Amino acid sequence: MWPNENGPGERAMPFVAKTVLVMLIGTAILWSPAVAAAQFDDKPAASDDSEQSTGGAQPEAEQTVRIQVGIIIKSTGSVLRGVYGTTPIPIEWPEQKVKIVEEDISRQVKSVKYKTVGKTMKQMVVTIPTVERGGTAKALVTFEVKKSALKAPEETDGYVIPEKLDRKMRKYLMASPYIETRNGRIRKLAKQLDERTADLTAWKKVETIYDWVRDNIEYKKGDLKGAQRALKDGYGDCEELSSLFIAICRINDIPARTVWIPGHCYPEFYLHDSEGNGYWFPCQAAGARAFGSMPEHRIILQKGDNFKVPEKKERQRYVAEFLKVDSAGAKKPKVEFVRKVLP
Repeated sequence: MWPNENGPGERAMPFVAKTVLVMLIGTAILWSPAVAAAQFDDKPAASDDSEQSTGGAQPEAEQTVRIQVGIIIKSTGSVLRGVYGTTPIPIEWPEQKVKIVEEDISRQVKSVKYKTVGKTMKQMVVTIPTVERGGTAKALVTFEVKKSALKAPEETDGYVIPEKLDRKMRKYLMASPYIETRNGRIRKLAKQLDERTADLTAWKKVETIYDWVRDNIEYKKGDLKGAQRALKDGYGDCEELSSLFIAICRINDIPARTVWIPGHCYPEFYLHDSEGNGYWFPCQAAGARAFGSMPEHRIILQKGDNFKVPEKKERQRYVAEFLKVDSAGAKKPKVEFVRKVLP
């Protein structure tokens, strides 16, 4: 599935759209693997990352890409009524600039709006009252994304672990799905690493955690299992290595979170400078070594790993696509979530 509840990591399909057939009778829900301009009344705003100021990791080597995102649904028999769908869209970060450059919205679409989830990701929300028998409705939006690599700061001795955090930042010290900060084995390891680095700077403390995970957890593709199992088994892929690094950081009072990009994810950690300004720093848990920097130019889909969405009772580590049809008859509509890079 692309992407799915597991996020767009290496278990996901390549960065292309996927067509899915579903049976929807009465009210049904689909979790996918993958308006006229006058009606388009809510442009996506920049993400809330106010804790990031002009210091920290510095953007460099900007690359520009156009990406089309949206939903296409086709009736293969019966009339479709009450279609409601959401799909993640890229939003702005210090290293990523986003703007809408084109819209392709069919007449059946009542509205296309945008909704912020957890202040670190956005969804495009599509409502379609009716799709006639044999008809096709679509809501496609093209974004221009300018994505920069990030260069680590030259001087790192002045960074410290935050002593005080506001409410929105404290969530990055708590447990998340598959980031089990309450697990005894992970907590024991975190304490050992904390004691080992007692005389080091905050930057070197985090780097020690980073190197321990890379040196002791073998990179190996497999099913999603989280930080606890990765530590027990001694192996995992990008999602497991990132989750274990984040869990150890959080236990040692270092805020950390997941960054999701197409086909991959990596962690970020958060430190203060000597004046109390906060900065997020990325690192490559799986792949070529990159600590405090990020050579990746793939667009950021979302940041964070503990989201609450109305479509699911459980908290989500990644907000996936969603589709609901109130009434679809007995025949399968054809559904396509689109996310593709344009030439």
